[in-house]
Parts: sequence; C-alpha cells; structure tokens
Amino acid sequence: MSWLTNFVRPKIRALVQRKDVPDNLWTKCPSCDQMIFLRDLEANLHVCQNCGHHMRIPLDQRLRMLFDEGKYTVVKLPAVVADPLRFRDDKRYSDRLKEARNKTKAQDAALVAHGKLDGVDVVIAGLDFSFMGGSMGVAVGEALVAAAELAVKRNAPLIAITASGGARMQEGALSLMQMPRTVIAVQMVKEAGLPYVVLLTDPTTGGVSASFAMLGDVHITEPGAMIGFAGARVIEQTVRETLPEDFQTAEYLLEHGMVDIVAKRPELRETLGQVVRLLRHPIMEKNEAAELLPAPVV
Repeated sequence: MSWLTNFVRPKIRALVQRKDVPDNLWTKCPSCDQMIFLRDLEANLHVCQNCGHHMRIPLDQRLRMLFDEGKYTVVKLPAVVADPLRFRDDKRYSDRLKEARNKTKAQDAALVAHGKLDGVDVVIAGLDFSFMGGSMGVAVGEALVAAAELAVKRNAPLIAITASGGARMQEGALSLMQMPRTVIAVQMVKEAGLPYVVLLTDPTTGGVSASFAMLGDVHITEPGAMIGFAGARVIEQTVRETLPEDFQTAEYLLEHGMVDIVAKRPELRETLGQVVRLLRHPIMEKNEAAELLPAPVV
C-alpha cells in the first residue's frame, strides 16, 4: 500500500496535473489592450505587432540596438555627492536613491557609452526613465559634460537619448543649475565642429526638454512619443483653451517643425547612421545627399 501511495500516485499526478504557468510571460499593450507574448514583444523591439504602439524600452537594450553588433564601451562617470541637500519629504532622498539603484543596477539616470554606429565612431549619452523618471540632477549634468568632453577628445559626434520627467526636485536649485551646464556642454561639441543629434523618446519633458534635448542639429523621435515642457492640463488651465488631442506628440511636433524626423524603432539605427554620416561628411555629391535626407512631409 505504501508503494502505491508513495511512488505510483505521485507519478500519476505529475503526468495528469497541469503545471503552473509563470505569470510574466505576457503583457498587455497600453494602446490596444492586446495581450502579447513577451518573447515576441522583445523580438519586435517592444513595438506592438497589433497596433504599432512603441512601448518604452530599457536603455541598455536600446544601446545594443543602436551600436554595431550591439557592442559598446560604458564610460566611468565622475562621482557626485549623493544627497547634497539632505532632502526628505515622506521618504529620505538617500533611501529613494538606494531603491532606484537596487532596481536598475545603475548609479543614476544617465549612462555614457561610445562605439560604432553604422561604422561611425559616436558617443551616446542616454537617460534611463526607470531610474526616478530619468530626472536630471547633478549626476546627469556631470554625465552630459563628460559625454561632450569625450566626444571632443575622440572627434566623434554626440548623440543624446532623452527620456525624462524633468529636473530632480530632491536636489532643488542644484538640479536647475544642470540646465545651463548641459547647454554649455552642447556648445562645446558644436564649437569643435562636431554633430550633435538628439533622439527624443517617450517621455521627454520639463527641464530636460528646456535644455540640451532641444539643441540638436537634428531631432529624431519615435511615433507617439510625448515631448513637451509642462503637462497639457497645466497648459490648458493657463491659456484657458482646449488643446488638440495629439498635442505634444511626436507627430504634432513634426507637423509644427519642432522635430525633424519621426522614425519607427526598427528604422532608428539606419536613420541615425544616415544623419550622422551626412553631418559628419557634409561635402558629398548632391544626388547622394538627397538620398540620405528624409522625404518631405506633405
């Protein structure tokens, strides 16, 4: 009896019982509510196969997508004071930093890397929205300055990838000081005669959009990305007018001349490569240059 109970019965149950299915195999598209298999979503670069909605993508995955063969070198950034104001609201700022670092395995919202993009040596400074909303504090300012200095040293174009809610309130005036600092960093690159290209991703707002994000020689974005300064509701209350439904979207900004190219994610690497090569080597045959330029918007 014990043989049947202890050996045979467990074997039969293992064969007939339904195994537990992990609950992290599927995700829902926030635009069309379609359930998507995560493996298919990652293979499609986090773009919904049903409606084409561009979901947010981790910064490291975006860098692998852009650099040739997914290979790049991460730059060690200057250390900064973690909590210069000893700020506290309902939680200590130092505790918030610890949580964000444990979650993202990064020291702050900015990452600087260099490598080849479509055969061209480039420096990329990117913001990670998963780290406190990609907010800009002293560490982000230092990262942009370091990226600019590296671009000048390597005689390479600088590409900024933005995804931010704006300045980091826990650092007060010190975070606002990063706006002119990043502007000076961009000017350093331009004075060296090097291209500065900005890839605006969802969302890019606040002090980031009011500083280095809108100073590019060329601005590229993805379909549906939200780009602006203040929120639409705040603007409506200020101007006392109803805003268009597509206000602050990539398509709206393209129509009104605020961005130059709206490129789908699978086309981003090729588009960036074309733009960088065109800006890096402006002297070329007229027909060749015309092929690289995006088609005019009708």
